[in-house]
Amino acid sequence: MQLEIMPRKKRLPAGRAPLLLLLCQLVRALDVPLDLVQPPTITQQSPKDYIIDPRENIVIQCEAKGKPPPSFSWTRNGTHFDIEKDPLVTMKPGSGTLTINIMSEGKAETYEGVYQCTARNERGAAISNNIVVRPSRSPLWTKEKLEPITLRNGQSLILPCRPPLGLPPPIIFWMDNSFQRLPQSERVSQGLNGDLYFSNVLPEDTREDYICYARFNHTQTIQQKQPISVKVISVDELNDTIAANLNDSEFYSAKSNRERPPTFLTPEGNASHKEELRGNVLSLECIAEGLPTPIIYWIKEDGTLPINRTFYKNFKKTLQIIQVSEADSGNYQCIAKNPLGAIYHTISVTVKAAPYWIMAPQNLVLSPGEDGRLICRANGNPKPRISWLSNGVPIEIAPDDPSRNIDGDTIIFSNVQERSSAVYQCNASNEYGYLLANAFVNVLAEPPRILTSANTLYQVITDRPALLDCAFFGSPLPTIEWFKGAKGSALREDIYVLHENGTLEIPVAQKDSTGTYTCVARNKLGMAKNEVHLEIKDATRIIKQPEYAVVQRGGTVSFECKVKHDHTLIPTITWLKDSGELPNDGRFTVDKDHLVVADVWDNDGGTYTCVANTTLDNVSASAVLSVVAPTPTPAPTYDVPNPPFDLELTDQLDKSVQLSWTPGNDNNSPITKFIIEYEDAMHEAGLWHHQTEVSGMQTTAQLKLSPYVNYSFRVMAVNSLGRSLPSEASEQYLTKAAEPDTNPTAVEGLGSEPDNLVITWKPLNGFESNGPGLQYKVSWRQKDGDDEWTSVVVANVSKYIVSGTPTFVPYLIKVQALNDVGFAPEPAVVMGHSGEDLPMVAPGNVRVNVVNSTLAEVHWDPVPLKSIRGHLQGYRIYYWKAQSSSKRNRRHLEKKILTFQGSKTHGMLPGLEPFSHYTLNVRVVNGKGEGPASPDRVFNTPEGVPSAPSSLKIVNPTLDSLTLEWDPPSRPNGILTEYTLKYQPINSTHELGPLVDLKIPANKTRWTLKNLNFSTRYKFYFYAQTAAGSGSQITEEAVTNVDEGKMAGIPPPDVGAGKAMASRQVDIATQGWFIGLMCAVALLILILLIVCFIRRNKGGKYPVKEKEDAHADPEIQPMKEDDGTFGEYRSLESDAEDHKPLKKGSRTPSDRTVKKEDSDDSLVDYGEGVNGQFNEDGSFIGQYSGKKEKEPAEGNESSEAPSPVNAMNSFV
Repeated sequence: MQLEIMPRKKRLPAGRAPLLLLLCQLVRALDVPLDLVQPPTITQQSPKDYIIDPRENIVIQCEAKGKPPPSFSWTRNGTHFDIEKDPLVTMKPGSGTLTINIMSEGKAETYEGVYQCTARNERGAAISNNIVVRPSRSPLWTKEKLEPITLRNGQSLILPCRPPLGLPPPIIFWMDNSFQRLPQSERVSQGLNGDLYFSNVLPEDTREDYICYARFNHTQTIQQKQPISVKVISVDELNDTIAANLNDSEFYSAKSNRERPPTFLTPEGNASHKEELRGNVLSLECIAEGLPTPIIYWIKEDGTLPINRTFYKNFKKTLQIIQVSEADSGNYQCIAKNPLGAIYHTISVTVKAAPYWIMAPQNLVLSPGEDGRLICRANGNPKPRISWLSNGVPIEIAPDDPSRNIDGDTIIFSNVQERSSAVYQCNASNEYGYLLANAFVNVLAEPPRILTSANTLYQVITDRPALLDCAFFGSPLPTIEWFKGAKGSALREDIYVLHENGTLEIPVAQKDSTGTYTCVARNKLGMAKNEVHLEIKDATRIIKQPEYAVVQRGGTVSFECKVKHDHTLIPTITWLKDSGELPNDGRFTVDKDHLVVADVWDNDGGTYTCVANTTLDNVSASAVLSVVAPTPTPAPTYDVPNPPFDLELTDQLDKSVQLSWTPGNDNNSPITKFIIEYEDAMHEAGLWHHQTEVSGMQTTAQLKLSPYVNYSFRVMAVNSLGRSLPSEASEQYLTKAAEPDTNPTAVEGLGSEPDNLVITWKPLNGFESNGPGLQYKVSWRQKDGDDEWTSVVVANVSKYIVSGTPTFVPYLIKVQALNDVGFAPEPAVVMGHSGEDLPMVAPGNVRVNVVNSTLAEVHWDPVPLKSIRGHLQGYRIYYWKAQSSSKRNRRHLEKKILTFQGSKTHGMLPGLEPFSHYTLNVRVVNGKGEGPASPDRVFNTPEGVPSAPSSLKIVNPTLDSLTLEWDPPSRPNGILTEYTLKYQPINSTHELGPLVDLKIPANKTRWTLKNLNFSTRYKFYFYAQTAAGSGSQITEEAVTNVDEGKMAGIPPPDVGAGKAMASRQVDIATQGWFIGLMCAVALLILILLIVCFIRRNKGGKYPVKEKEDAHADPEIQPMKEDDGTFGEYRSLESDAEDHKPLKKGSRTPSDRTVKKEDSDDSLVDYGEGVNGQFNEDGSFIGQYSGKKEKEPAEGNESSEAPSPVNAMNSFV
């Protein structure tokens, strides 16, 4: 016996034949009663991709049924998983479900892997899917220092989010410090990658708390990025701010505020590709910048967007198609448009598919000697591969079964015996996933049994279908008969329908259908029967329905609803208002048959519904309540015109027609004009286009027509109040076909491979085709050859690929439109290139000239054009610091890249570390990629000045000594030769005393100064030196202890903290003699200041100038603007934090000297403006400018006058 699918319904023939259901050849899943022997069946398992919470115990589900009850085993990563050897793993009794106790000890990462469960008994083995167990991850954001962003009004801006990679990926959103969502619009929106895009910035975008948040739902955690500060300033504000520091040529012009056409922020270029899987959501994104803000439109080339599955998100910047299928593949075009222009981007979408079932294998129950088959059919893109397993073992190596024959996706069984029982697995897989299905073959010999409960009572409303169940089992498959009545009369009427599961259906039950029905199941091993009972009830009806009512405001209204029902059923009456519950208001009263509303308000108007429910049916009826007020005296009506009517076409010629119409009522406002629109029913049915406009005095118009268009026209009238509704459409008029007037636009020729030429164009639309049979004649030939044009005629497509071309050869291309009538005019010729290939030759003769400790100049010979084999993009220098000259320990750091656009043969490497060993090579770059690297060149940078000592602190103060402790510079930039310590006393009026200069050996980190004055504050200046010069200094102040024995006549206490000693000093500022002395000193200083100002006005030389001349930095050298070019910099392995501008010193000396930054190699120091700038070709703007920290002032020497360099530093 074989179980195969019968038709869904089988009608019983009329006449004397008994009602039989012969279910031979039924291939469907039979539910075998659990008291019968059967192979295991997996009933529950964890998902294939199982992401767990690392804070909770891991539970991997595997449940199965079978007789005898199955035993369970697991594999992990393809090998046996011995559960008994791991004390943290337990298996649920009578189940295969694993619990891994990681809350007490252990880590979730330890149990990450691929798990598979096997349920086995004497009849076979079923296996679960491969369950990939991975712990969820919600990593913290990488620490980074975000510099404030300052930009001009109208510029575009992208705020990067770059969230940490989590599992599953986080949900991104932007908020402020108050946890309020940042407003988004057509101008400001969040992209699919989480970045925040500004098409153009406005002053109101200025804020200091742009914060990107990442929400990891699996672990219920939210991570926050550091706030980003954005300041938007006008051009006038910017010029006012920097006017004192820049010359006239450096001022910003106002052209950045001018309107500009759109350009895409994302995606880049004019074409891209997107791949999505069948059944997923396809998300396409286009975000553009421009002024005014561009608007985004979407179309699908050569097709239409699916109406019920297409949604627009993010102010139409994102197109989403749900439940995507292979039919959704194609080219999608987004259009960004503003009043200054439009740009286009084409996204080529390819829909692939993981395997999906066409017919999954179903369980087979066969009796000994019967035949059957298991069928496993799946589809996908690419086509999935079908493989079979038997009891979890590949069928090729499984024990042989003579009753089994494999034919591709089908296993055929013949003359099965009990030993043929087994569980078969079908695996359908491709590169995007797999499907696994278990289906058993169970060979049994069982008499029939009825599984439906005996004497079940069915109650049905008259004139509705009645379904009487008779679930059964037996092997061989039983036949089913139905009988009605105690006398056992067989059912012979044509009104019955039998279903394949044994159910008897009475399509239209009547009162005489009431009675007892008997289901009989028979096979060669026996017979079983079961009785059920059917009662037919009267339908519930509303015999008095609520009626439409109009009531004045403040009145009372009553709705009536009378119901008739079967006397054995109890109905409940419910009233609804506008499909919702009645208002909770005492004005609404419900009794048995009525709803009363008193003191009616305006908002009481609406639809009231009476619903009568029983256990078997429900009915409803509705009425509308309108609330009105006393009607005032009507005033004259002013409105838009009524639509024109009676449209007529006359004088019908090939390229013109006359349209006439009759105007509608103008509704007391004269008609000023008529608008005429047309529809092309052949090419764009349902889409109306503007044709022309005529004066409100005209009722006819002569219209110009295009060939091969099925025209319909409509007219709208316009007055001062607006536009009328459109008129009815005119009759259709089909113009004659003609040859095309235009050729395709946007013709391009670019190779996608080294041996092809891809010719693309924008096809004509249906309106432009001018006739049927639109095609394109594509022609090409080599530009520099004598070959004739090669031509091919293609269908209405937008691309043609020429194969077998030489690499990167210029071609002349033209594309001409044609239809069944003829050719379009001769097309324009454009030039393209066949595909590029990687360059073959490396740059030669690479030379390195070390300019100073942080800068090197590289020269190389250009690569011959023929060996570039593509469009020359430029040259790329890879360089890395391979060895520290001070420590001589060779270790690999990070490679950095500088790209020099175009044909440059030299460039500058900025930001090098002093006293270091570098290696570099040069490569040429074309549109395909990089060529081979030149031989490595090595060079060393000379010593530089060190950074400031890492720390300086004063310890163990005594009456006449102080001890200094320090840490060496974090960046010595060479071999330290010595330390210099300068110090001077400070009196109570903050005047500086004489400066003492002291040299300290480089190997010291502690020094004690003796013979100091007691109770005196000292200021210390400390810096390190290399052979290249002095580094940045660090300053500190400290006070020697008080000699209280002399001042108070008591023994001095133990030496304590400096602050404790200072608190016990005698306050001489309150003494009379001291106040008089200070007044005399102040008068003397005032006189000296007056003398100084007089000398300055007469042109005296500044002392500061003398100091600047005396301390000029030997490393600061001018460089030629035409030779000192800098490339576009990026790091291969980090964010290049070594090249970020360093923080300024945290302390400023009291003599107002400007402290030197921690490093002299900041790129800010190389430019003339606020920041170093790069030209588009990679050239660095400006020249090097150095700054050297001033020596501390000696005595009461006045502080230096502000210099241009210091002014720029203060601005930065």
